[in-house]
Amino acid sequence: MILLSLILILLVGGISSGIVARRHITAARWVAVASVGANLAVTIGLWITRTGQSQPATRRWLEECNLNWISQFGIRFHLALDGLSLALLVLTYFLGIMAILSSWTEIRQRVGFFHFNLLWVLAGITGVFLAADLFVFYLFWELMLVPMYLLIAIWGHERRIYAATKFFLFTQLSGLLMLIAIISLAVLHQHATGVFTFDYEHLLNTPLSPRSARLLMLGFFVGFAVKLPAFPFHTWLPDAHTEAPTAGSVILAGLLLKTGAYGLIRFVLPLFPGPSRELAPLMMTIGVIGILYGAVLAVAQTDIKRLVAYTSVSHMGFVLLGVFAGNEIALEGAVIQMISHGISTGALFVLAGLLQERMHTREISQMGGLWETMPTLSGAGLLFAMASLGLPGLGDFVGEFLVLLGTYRASIGLTAVATLGLLAATLYGLRFAQGAFHGPNVHHWSLPDMRLREWTILGSMILCLLWIGLYPQSVLNTLRPSLAAMQQSAFPQEIVRR
Repeated sequence: MILLSLILILLVGGISSGIVARRHITAARWVAVASVGANLAVTIGLWITRTGQSQPATRRWLEECNLNWISQFGIRFHLALDGLSLALLVLTYFLGIMAILSSWTEIRQRVGFFHFNLLWVLAGITGVFLAADLFVFYLFWELMLVPMYLLIAIWGHERRIYAATKFFLFTQLSGLLMLIAIISLAVLHQHATGVFTFDYEHLLNTPLSPRSARLLMLGFFVGFAVKLPAFPFHTWLPDAHTEAPTAGSVILAGLLLKTGAYGLIRFVLPLFPGPSRELAPLMMTIGVIGILYGAVLAVAQTDIKRLVAYTSVSHMGFVLLGVFAGNEIALEGAVIQMISHGISTGALFVLAGLLQERMHTREISQMGGLWETMPTLSGAGLLFAMASLGLPGLGDFVGEFLVLLGTYRASIGLTAVATLGLLAATLYGLRFAQGAFHGPNVHHWSLPDMRLREWTILGSMILCLLWIGLYPQSVLNTLRPSLAAMQQSAFPQEIVRR
C-alpha cells in the first residue's frame, strides 16, 4: 500500500493545510512542506532500497498495488512503480517543496486554499506517474486540471482568467480526445479477446488493424502533445506561464509538461508500436520545428517569464525528438532532459518571481546592472541561464547531448538542424543574463540580495543540476531497465535512416 499512501498523504495534507490556515497561516505552510517532504523521503528510500537490488527478468515493476474497484467495467485501482516512475516522482516532490517555499511570502491571500490546490495538483501528478490502469490514469490526468486552473485564475497576474481559461480548454478538449481513444482501445481489446479491461499490461498486446492502431495512436498523441507542449499545440503555454504565480509556473514547467512526455513513453510507444515506427519521421520533424521555433521566439521576448516559457517549447522539442528517434540512447537522453529541464526552468521561474517581488516588473528593459546590488542572486541567475542553454557539467547538457547522439543514428539531417537550436539557446541565454544582470545600473536599483529561504531553494537546485551533469549514471542506472523494455516494444530494431 506504499504507492497508495503517496497519493493519500498529499490529499489529506492539502485538506489539513486548508483547515490549519484558518488559525495559523505559517503552520499551514509547514503542513504542506511536511506532506510533500514525507513523500520525498519515501521515494528516496525506495530509490536506495529497490534500485540497488537485482530484479527478476520477468518482473516489470519495483512496487505494485492492484486492488479490485469497478469489476463490472474491468476497472482495477492498479498502481505500479518502475525506474521511470520513481525518477519522476522524486522530481515531483523535490519541485513541490521548492514551489511551496517560493510562495512563502508571495501568497498572502487564501493561503490555505492555495496549498490545498497545490497539493492536490501534486496528488494528480503522482497518480499519473503510477497508474497502470488506463481509466485510473485518465482519472488522475483530469484531477490535475481543476486545481491548476484555480492556481492560475485566483493567484495569477493581470490576465489570469484569460490564461487559466485557455489552459483549461486546451487540456480538457485534448483530454476528451484521449478518453475516446482509451475507451475505443478497451472495446477493441474485448472484441479480440472477450475481456473488457483497462489494465495496461493486458492492453499491451491488443491485436489492432493498422488503421485502428494509427487512429488510436493519434488520439493518445494529441492528448499528450498538448500537455508537452509540442508545436503547434503550444499556444496555451506562454500565457499560462506568464500569468501564473511563481509556484504555479514551477509546477507547470517542471511537472505538468513532463506528464505529456511520460505519456508518450509509457503509453504511445508500447501500445502502438507499428504506428510509432511509421510516424517516427513526422514526430521527429515536429520535435525539430519546436526546438527552433521556441528558441527563436524566446530571443524576441522582453518579459522574463515569457522568455522562459518559450524556452520550454524548445527544450520539450528535444524530448519529442528523443522519444521517436528509435534507439535507447536518445530515449534515455529525453528522460534526462525532462528531469534537468524541470529543475533548471523551475529555477528560472523562481528567479523571475524573486525579481518581480523586489522590482514589481518582469521587463528586461527595466533591469540591467543588478549584479551591482544583488551579486549572489545574479550569479545564480547566470548559472541557470547557462544550464538552460546546455553548458557542459550541468544536467541539460547531458540530456541534449544524448538526444542528439541517438538522433544522429536515425537522421543526420534532423540532427544538424536540431543543433541550430543550441545556437539560438545561446542567444536567449546571453540576452537574459546580459540584459538583467550585467551592464551599468542605469535605473539605480538598490535591492536586497538572496535570503536564507531563497538560498535553500536555488542552492538545492544548483546541486541537483551539478549532480546530474557530473554523474548522470546514477539516474541512468535507475531508468535503463524500464526504458529498454518500452523502447524495444516499439523499435525492436534500431532505426537507421540517413
